[in-house]
Amino acid sequence: MRVIAIMSSGNSNKFGAIIEHFKNTPDIKIVCISDNLRSDIFTLTKPEFVETKYLSPEAAQSYFMNNTFDLIAINGYQSKLDTGIYTLGKFINLHQSLLPAFKGDNALYRAFESGVKVSGITIHTLTGNNDTEKILAQYPILISALTHFDEFEKMTNTLTDLLYPIVIEKTLQNKLFDFQDLYDKHKSCSGNCSGGCGGCH
Repeated sequence: MRVIAIMSSGNSNKFGAIIEHFKNTPDIKIVCISDNLRSDIFTLTKPEFVETKYLSPEAAQSYFMNNTFDLIAINGYQSKLDTGIYTLGKFINLHQSLLPAFKGDNALYRAFESGVKVSGITIHTLTGNNDTEKILAQYPILISALTHFDEFEKMTNTLTDLLYPIVIEKTLQNKLFDFQDLYDKHKSCSGNCSGGCGGCH
């Protein structure tokens, strides 16, 4: 049995695509962890292979010392964690920009307000040391002069739902993500932004 933790401060949409991706994988267990007691992840009906846990940032160190996960995937977790926690497991994070551009908080808004015409998402390892962290996957989003922020946000969320579960699966398998993995998963995609993969449109 492989065990994945998903950490987010958001509602169930931050967890949903990953849960859906693994619903037919019999040897996977998912623990949805939130620092937000108001998240609807705690009240919605979930598959049997999914558990939920409220975890304050103060309790996180002890929790990961006493529980073993094959992978901890972070997506919009707002609390600051002690960097020492990253030695207790294999952590990856989704960042809403094409790193190294727009590091830090509110990257989505800052990228849009800056006027850049290409942004996107980055999935990278978290080690607590910027020099040892590695980019696992990136994917671009084109921003036209007519794009509104809510449209950009929706495109980013769609891309996150598409890409993050696949990268998680590949990381669990100790494999590198390749763009072909994305196209294999979504056969309608022709390999470009107009092919229906959901990345840019």
